Amino acid sequence: MKQVYDFAFLGSGMGALVCANILTKQGYSVVLLEKNQQFGGSLQSFSRDKRIFDTGVHYIGSLDEGQTLNKIFKYLNILDDLKLQRLDDEVFDQIRFPDGVTFNLGQGYDNFKSSLLKVFADEEKIIDDFCDTIKDICTFFPLFNLKTGPKKSMGDWPDILNVGAYEYLSSKTSNEKLIAALLGNGPLYAGEKGVTPLYVTALIVDSFINGSYRVKGGGSQLTKVLSRNIRSFGGELIKRANVINIEVKDKEVKYFELEDGRKVFAKNYISNIHPLQTNELIGAENLRPAYKKRIVKLENTISSFTLYLSFKENSFPYINYNIYDYFVEPKNVWDVQDYNKDIWPEVTFSCTAASIDQGEFADSLTVLTYMNYEETKAWTDSFNTAAYPGKRPDSYHEFKKQKEELVISRLEERFPGIRDCISSQYSSTPLTYKDYIGTDDGSLYGIKKNINNQAATSINSKMRLKNMYLTGQNVVFHGILGATISAIVTCMNFIDVEQLVKEIADE
Repeated sequence: MKQVYDFAFLGSGMGALVCANILTKQGYSVVLLEKNQQFGGSLQSFSRDKRIFDTGVHYIGSLDEGQTLNKIFKYLNILDDLKLQRLDDEVFDQIRFPDGVTFNLGQGYDNFKSSLLKVFADEEKIIDDFCDTIKDICTFFPLFNLKTGPKKSMGDWPDILNVGAYEYLSSKTSNEKLIAALLGNGPLYAGEKGVTPLYVTALIVDSFINGSYRVKGGGSQLTKVLSRNIRSFGGELIKRANVINIEVKDKEVKYFELEDGRKVFAKNYISNIHPLQTNELIGAENLRPAYKKRIVKLENTISSFTLYLSFKENSFPYINYNIYDYFVEPKNVWDVQDYNKDIWPEVTFSCTAASIDQGEFADSLTVLTYMNYEETKAWTDSFNTAAYPGKRPDSYHEFKKQKEELVISRLEERFPGIRDCISSQYSSTPLTYKDYIGTDDGSLYGIKKNINNQAATSINSKMRLKNMYLTGQNVVFHGILGATISAIVTCMNFIDVEQLVKEIADE
């Protein structure tokens, strides 16, 4: 390690990787410290039965030519090295309900509208208004459009951050099935009645309409190409580097202390982990009481139970879109986080993985469904990761097997005969997310954006300590696009953002 770096990163998630790429391109020296065996945070993948399974990234939006993430990836010089599978034009997300009704969401606004009009022929005005509204909302967030110069101001729409997505649609139409169709991929961002802002729905849905892709061979391919770039500019990435203390003196960070006793010195420090865990490492005595109290009170998004299935050869078709299966009525589409354990799971997200030489059949299927951390709290004292192996109690493994069976039974309702296709199965719980990602409750998407408390849920990339900063999903919001934009927001503290955005936009 160098004696003193320009930047030291705590964690190596998407925000840190992109931020480090941008800074190394500007000539700064960086080091990324990762406690796990793999870099990448939620980009991590694992292999079983010669199949690659993603832990967090299952598809990416805004990758069509000219779209935001496409331009950023070109600027980062990684787009040509990614093997991508574009999802179907007519349907990138499919929403299904117990009565057999199916809604398809198509790529490109023309396809998006036409797919919905096949079911809702009398609702063209509402569908048009919804599309126009989400496109308009995106113009209020210039970094998501890579715009410089004159911009719309929040003053032009002062309540934009406080409008609820479900409430907005409910005020426009009483057609519960249409609302369910437009918000049915809510598990993509933990959509919730009375909580989730319309701008979150708008930015995320717009990105997937404008280019939905899977990464062939798993999301960890992103980690590989981004890490390669950092190293090519002289940056360092160190795994199994568990930061146990952030030493502070006179309101300035002096060094990161690692579990093995090493100290990492830098001029600036950037945390990619959750603000709560960052604060714990900094120490309460070094934080303003009001800030510490606000972060402690913030609610995280729900966690997940994830089932990973390996298939027998040529037994299950590859499906080039994602499926959201609901087992409740359309009117309850955004109530499923508060699920009834007796009928769990109430919703599943299913996607087949895309391989490098993808053919007619799928090698594997990943299925996610909501699960509260409370269901696994009995085993909270156990710990197990690849970097720090541990043993879970037998009761925990029995719990997982029971849940796996319930999910497979649900899959049988929508994919009759799927059980006979399975060669092996694996699963993860909120405890898995807790151990690998580091949040106390295994949250899927970090801090919950809440229309009832928008000011409190807005996290500044610059902390009050002189040289301490934040990046990642909690600064903007989750997902590849959200974390990438957060990296640009963090870099705004050190480089000319207008010039950076111009360079990216001109790619």
